[in-house]
Amino acid sequence: MRELLLGILASVFFAVTFILNRSMELAGGSWMWSSSLRFFFMVPFLIMIVLARKNLKPLLLEMRQHPYHWIGWSFVGFVLFYAPLTFAAAYGPGWLVAGTWQLTIVAGVLLAPLFFIAEAGEEGSEMLRQKLPVRALLISILILAGVILIQWQQASGGFSAEMAAVSILPVLIAAFAYPLGNRKMMELCGGRLDTFQRVLGMTLATIPFWLIIGAFGLAKAGIPDNNQIIQSFIVAICSGVIATTLFFIATDKAKGDQTKLAAVEATQSTQVLFVIAGEVMLLSAPFPNGIAMAGLFIIVLGMLIHSIYTRKLEIQQKTKLLITAKGKGL
Repeated sequence: MRELLLGILASVFFAVTFILNRSMELAGGSWMWSSSLRFFFMVPFLIMIVLARKNLKPLLLEMRQHPYHWIGWSFVGFVLFYAPLTFAAAYGPGWLVAGTWQLTIVAGVLLAPLFFIAEAGEEGSEMLRQKLPVRALLISILILAGVILIQWQQASGGFSAEMAAVSILPVLIAAFAYPLGNRKMMELCGGRLDTFQRVLGMTLATIPFWLIIGAFGLAKAGIPDNNQIIQSFIVAICSGVIATTLFFIATDKAKGDQTKLAAVEATQSTQVLFVIAGEVMLLSAPFPNGIAMAGLFIIVLGMLIHSIYTRKLEIQQKTKLLITAKGKGL
């Protein structure tokens, strides 16, 4: 249950990304600066946190042992995640980007067979491919149906095929890249690093890519104005530091259990609720109609089912461990 609450809280701060990225684009800011500035601003804050916890040296040693893995999977989890999102914000409204992003709920579940888990056997521990959690997938699809209903109202205003291509396809890439990069990095770290170390390491590993993107932004749009710098700073703190850390803590707690992990990743669906609320209050967007309200209800219902199902599994696992312990006379 705590993992789900952390995921929902992270969604509150993640929502800032979609609202402010669209705001910056409407003000004429470059998506290249919106993406790169976020990670530039994240570095000093994360370094201070890790230094305060006296965990910087173990992180650097870990990164030195597997430099290519850190660079590769950090690129997938951060660059292929955030650059497409900011690019999409340049061509589509925040509701469309946030709504399409919810495909990551299903994407996270579908990625389960790509990972292995150690299980004790008669001849010792063996690595088994994780199974697709079908029930978790069905619940995630239910949540996604609610998101689609919300988008129905917004899409009724009409948008071109070109807008759909440049604002939806990049988000599809991001929707798969984020959970894949996150899970691969959890697998690589193997519990040796905490969440703050992992976020800092992934940020440092991707700085060369952000420098390249920033250089293109400088060549194409010039130096960003004060408004974009300030809003990028807010996104860096709210989404890059707070939301990412909260979400990674939640996924760390759920790692090894694909059903729990799917439930945590499904909490991202609540971002749509917060984005709609933010756009209504800040950007004067229309309030959801009856169909959209039905979508909101389905999302809440889906999250409730995920919570109950996850809690039921936790109780079953604890009972099984207790019975095993008693059987061994512990």
